Amino acid sequence: MPEDLRVNRRVTIPASELVERFSRSSGPGGQHVNTTESRVELSVDLRGSRALTEQQREHAISRLSGRLSGGGVLTVAADRERSQVANRKQARLRLAEMLAEALRPVPQPRRRSGPSAGAKRRRLEDKRHRSKVKRTRGKGPPERE
Repeated sequence: MPEDLRVNRRVTIPASELVERFSRSSGPGGQHVNTTESRVELSVDLRGSRALTEQQREHAISRLSGRLSGGGVLTVAADRERSQVANRKQARLRLAEMLAEALRPVPQPRRRSGPSAGAKRRRLEDKRHRSKVKRTRGKGPPERE
């Protein structure tokens, strides 16, 4: 039986909501692959999860909509490693990262603001200075301000 999956500081998916399935992997292992069920599929039903608040559930479902099955089930598979234990860890890590990313709040869009009063003042002073430099380049005595 798997243990609870900690997604972030506020969300922990209980082990009772996680479903693990094992199958034969096409990954590394040579002849060993043909006899061992080392591939792991880890699933969680987001729609029926009691670990998420209604707001978190809706947010996660909308952000992960392309990864969910028709019933709102998120499934992650891992078959890179030779051992089932390593693949279980990999699947749990991937599922936790995916949910944590989906639950992260979307930053507010930046509102454009005008230049500060100091920036305007500096810009105008620089323009005056530049204008004065150009005026003094002419022939003859410099003009008075």
